[in-house]
Amino acid sequence: MPRVTANGQVTIPKRIRETLGIELGDEVAFEQTESGYTLGKEVPTIADGKNPFKKYRGSAESDDTMSDRMRRLRGECPRDVSRIRERNLRRVRQRVHHQ
Repeated sequence: MPRVTANGQVTIPKRIRETLGIELGDEVAFEQTESGYTLGKEVPTIADGKNPFKKYRGSAESDDTMSDRMRRLRGECPRDVSRIRERNLRRVRQRVHHQ
C-alpha cells in the first residue's frame, strides 16, 4: 500500500500507471465520487477546455510514410525529389570543378 510522503506525494503503483497509461511528466486528476476519489490521466487541454489533439485523431490512418505526412503538414507536398537530386549533383560538380 503506497504511503504519503512529507511533501504530500504518493507513488502510483506500476500496474495502475500502466493500466491508466500514465507516463513520466503526465498530469493526473483526482475526482470526488460518492464513495471517495478516482484517479485518472488528465487529457491535455487549452484555455477554452478543448482537447488540442482531437482534430488529429485518426489522421495517421493512411499508407503514407511519416516523412510524406510531415511534408504535407509543412506544405511541401508533393515533393519532386528529382529536382533536389539534380540540384545536389550540380553543387557537387561545381565543387569538383573549382578544386
